[in-house]
Amino acid sequence: MFLAVGAGAFGSHGLRNLVAPDRVEAWETAVLYHLVHGLALLVVALLHAWRPSKPLAWAWGFMLLGVCLFSGSIYTIVLTGARWLGPVTPLGGVTLMLSWLLLAWAGTRRG
Repeated sequence: MFLAVGAGAFGSHGLRNLVAPDRVEAWETAVLYHLVHGLALLVVALLHAWRPSKPLAWAWGFMLLGVCLFSGSIYTIVLTGARWLGPVTPLGGVTLMLSWLLLAWAGTRRG
């Protein structure tokens, strides 16, 4: 969450004069996903502390990986122009979706 807030502040105050508006928009999307999933990571960690389960642990791991791949690839593309990282972004999105499916599965399990 610390990094997401810092990235958001940088995007609002430092990035606007450095890159094209469409790249600032991509940055803002990355920050939004970073923040939302940062909060979700905290919730999943609390759930796992309350009632440990492998699906919750897997959901947490995939969510963390997904944020790194999705937001991280966008941050890197915006800052460096390394368009070859483009395919990593949807892979991160799929990883995030998988984490939500794992979280839903964890919610359906008993004991």
